[in-house]
Amino acid sequence: MLFLGEYEHALDPKRRLAVPAEVRSGLNPAIHGAGFVGMPGPNGSLWLWPEKTFATLAEKLGGSLLADESLTDFERHVFSKAAALPLDGAGRIRIPERLLSQHGLTDKVMILGVRDHLELCSPQHWQQEQARLAPAAGDIWRKARAAMSNKDQRA
Repeated sequence: MLFLGEYEHALDPKRRLAVPAEVRSGLNPAIHGAGFVGMPGPNGSLWLWPEKTFATLAEKLGGSLLADESLTDFERHVFSKAAALPLDGAGRIRIPERLLSQHGLTDKVMILGVRDHLELCSPQHWQQEQARLAPAAGDIWRKARAAMSNKDQRA
């Protein structure tokens, strides 16, 4: 599934967030699962992965019994802070308070479609990010092209 767009939504008093209809319409429970896994992203946002996508990515890490130390640190950091976020009948997920406070999320939340996952951040954080990214757009495109070219050369 390709996640696109940006949406501003409010958390209800029970700390539930309505997943946008455009996003839900592309989810297939047989392929993506019945909800999301929320985890801290490397950019300070709360990342949401469809649960089956998250499981597939986690399997690629391999076993933990004799894992590399840096991989063990990564797993401890990510998996200990992750949470299963099932979709309810109304298309909402309940986000644990610990994840909301860790990511500075209060009443209003920006939901960003970022290719293979969603990211949640505050509207203020997203405004700051847009202000930071806009002047660097040309450089961002150049770096992305170079990274894609390098990837193609390795394949």
